[in-house]
Amino acid sequence: MNPKDQKVLVSTFEKEVYEGLTAFPKYLSSKYFYDEVGDKIFQQIMALPEYYLTRAEYEIFKTHKTEIIQNFDARKEGFDLIELGAGDGKKTKVLLEELQHKAYNFTYMPIDISQNAVNGLVNTLNVEMPEVKVKGQIGEYFEVLDRLKHLSNRKKVVMVLGSNIGNLLHPRAIQFLKKLCSAMHTDDLLFMGFDQKKHPQKVLDAYNDKSGVTAAFNKNVLARINKELQGNFDLDKFMHWETYDPENGTAKSYLVSKEKQTVDIDSLSLQVHFEAWESVHTEISQKYDDDIVKWLAEASGLKIVQSFADKNNDYKDYILTKA
Repeated sequence: MNPKDQKVLVSTFEKEVYEGLTAFPKYLSSKYFYDEVGDKIFQQIMALPEYYLTRAEYEIFKTHKTEIIQNFDARKEGFDLIELGAGDGKKTKVLLEELQHKAYNFTYMPIDISQNAVNGLVNTLNVEMPEVKVKGQIGEYFEVLDRLKHLSNRKKVVMVLGSNIGNLLHPRAIQFLKKLCSAMHTDDLLFMGFDQKKHPQKVLDAYNDKSGVTAAFNKNVLARINKELQGNFDLDKFMHWETYDPENGTAKSYLVSKEKQTVDIDSLSLQVHFEAWESVHTEISQKYDDDIVKWLAEASGLKIVQSFADKNNDYKDYILTKA
C-alpha cells in the first residue's frame, strides 16, 4: 500500500471514530476490530467451540464443492473469482483446490480492508498453490464495488462469505446488494453466506464466549484508537455485552463503561465523557431464513438460483444472479 492510500485509511478511521464517539448513543464500526492484532484474535474466535459459523460453511464447501464450482462456470469459459472480505481464505482454499484440480480457468481476487490479511493470504497461496493466479486488493467493500466492473471483461463470481452481509441491517444490506447487482453483468454470479436463525442461546454463545476472546476482539477497536490516534482508553474499564432478538434476528455487541470516566484522544483533540454503564455499539450480526433472503434479493434486483446448507441447517450459502 502506498503512503497516500495509507493516509486515506487513517483519515477514514479518524473521521468515523470522531463521528461515532460524539454521537448519542455512541458507536464504533466493527470493521476497525481488524488490524494485525485483530486478525489474530479473529483466528482464535473461528477456532472456538461456540463459534459454529466457520465450521458450518467449511462443511458446506467440503460436501458440495464440485456442485458449487460447476455453477460458477458450467461451460468452463473462464472467470474471475472475487472475494470481498477474504480474511485468511481457509474455507476458500477448499474451492480453489477443486477449481485447480478440475482445470478451471480462473483468477482469484481476494479483497479485504486489512492489508495484513490480504498480504498474508497472497503469500500463503503463492506457496501452497503456486499455479493459481492471485491478485489481492486492499479496500472497503463499497470502494471496491465501484471498481468491479473495470477489473476485467471476463465473467465474475463475487463471493461474500462468513455472513459478512450480517454486519448490515436490512436497509443497508439492500443498498449493498443493489450496488453489487449494478456492478454485475447478466451472466455474473453472487455467492453469499447467510447465517440462519436458530436457538437464541446458540447465537448468544457464538458472540459471547466464556473465555473472553470475543470481548478482546471488540476491545481491539479501543486499543487501535490508543495506538493510532493517541487515545488513553483503559480497556479494563469497559465490558463486552451481547444481546440477541429472535424476532428480528439481530445480535448486537456493545462495549459498556463500568464507571463514569473521561477519555482523551489527542490526534482528534477530543475528550469523550462516559457515564457509568453507558454503551458504545460496536457490531450487529444479522440472522436470516429463506424468506428473508428471498425478500432481500428481490428488493435488490437479484434472484436465488440455488442454496447449500450444512447438516444442521445452521448456515446457508446462496447463489444469486441478476433478476
